[in-house]
Amino acid sequence: MGDRIKVKLVSTGLNKDGKRTGVFKTTTKRSKPKGGSGGSKVEKLEKKAFDPRAYDAVTGKIGVHVLFKEDKIK
Repeated sequence: MGDRIKVKLVSTGLNKDGKRTGVFKTTTKRSKPKGGSGGSKVEKLEKKAFDPRAYDAVTGKIGVHVLFKEDKIK
């Protein structure tokens, strides 16, 4: 159970001004790669989730599902 690490997922969504929204989520992931091969790295986590501050230019609405990418926890 100790093979999980905390990661921060940062939104790729943009607001009306074209700037990043700054929304993030935290979660955990496996610290060791699957398969047991020593040379392979753990892949970066990407997840599609709801960003309440992101702007959708097509519909003109605020709050859309966008891609969240893994970042370092500072």
